Amino acid sequence: MHDFNGKRALVTGATSGIGRATVRLLLERGATVLGTARREQVLQQTAGDIDAENRWIPIAGDLTSAAFRASLTLAAQEKAGGLDLLVNTAGILTTGTWETTGLDDWDRMLDINLRSVFDLTRRAIPLLRETQGAIVNVSSVTGTRAFPGVLAYCVSKAGVDQLTRCLALELAPDGVRVNAVNPGVVRTELHRSGGMEEEAYAAFLERSRTTHPLGRVGQPEEVAELIAFLGSSRAGWITGETIAIDGGRAQTCNR
Repeated sequence: MHDFNGKRALVTGATSGIGRATVRLLLERGATVLGTARREQVLQQTAGDIDAENRWIPIAGDLTSAAFRASLTLAAQEKAGGLDLLVNTAGILTTGTWETTGLDDWDRMLDINLRSVFDLTRRAIPLLRETQGAIVNVSSVTGTRAFPGVLAYCVSKAGVDQLTRCLALELAPDGVRVNAVNPGVVRTELHRSGGMEEEAYAAFLERSRTTHPLGRVGQPEEVAELIAFLGSSRAGWITGETIAIDGGRAQTCNR
C-alpha cells in the first residue's frame, strides 16, 4: 500500500512506542516524514533499515519550547515543501491523586500533553489548509473514562479529545480533518518513562490482560495502522471522531 506517496507528515514523540511505529509505517507507505523527539541519537535511528530515500527528516528538540515548535513548521516548509498530515503523539504519564499532584506536576502534564499539542497544531494549520490535510491526535482511554491515581493525565487527555472535536468543526470549511485515537494499554515506554519500575510494569501488563476484554494489551503497530488510515484519503469523510482502540477497555470502566 502506498497511500502516502508524495505526502508530507510531521510526527511528534517519534523515538518510541506509537510515535516510532507511526513514523516507520508512514515511511513504508511512501511519505516524507519529519519526526521529532528529545533524544537525538535515538531519533536518528528511528527509521532503522527502511529505505526512506531521503524521506526521513529527524529534528531533535524540546516540544515544550515555543521556539522549537515554531521551527518545526518552518522545517516542514523548507525541507519538505509543505505538510499533509500532523500526528501529535508526544506525551507523558505520571501517577498522582488530588492529594499528591502538585501544581508543578499538573502544569508539566498539561504543558506536554495539551498545551504543546494546541500550539503546534495552530502553527501547522496554515500549511494543512493549503493541502486540505489531516490532523490525528493520540489521546487515551483515560480521555473518555475516569481512572483513579492518574488525575492530571486523565484531564490532559480529555482536553485533547475536546480540542479534537472543536478543531474539527472550525477547520471543516477548509477541508482539514481532525480526529483522535484513544488507545488502552499499549506496550510502550510510557509507563516506565513515568517512573514505573520493571517489576511493577510487568505486573501491570499481566493485570491488563484481565482488564481488557480481548485478553491482551495492544501493540504500537496496531495503533499506527489506525493513525495512518485516519490520515489518508480513505478516511476522507471522517472528522471530529475520538476512536477507541483498546481491546474493549472503555466498555469496562474501572475494574
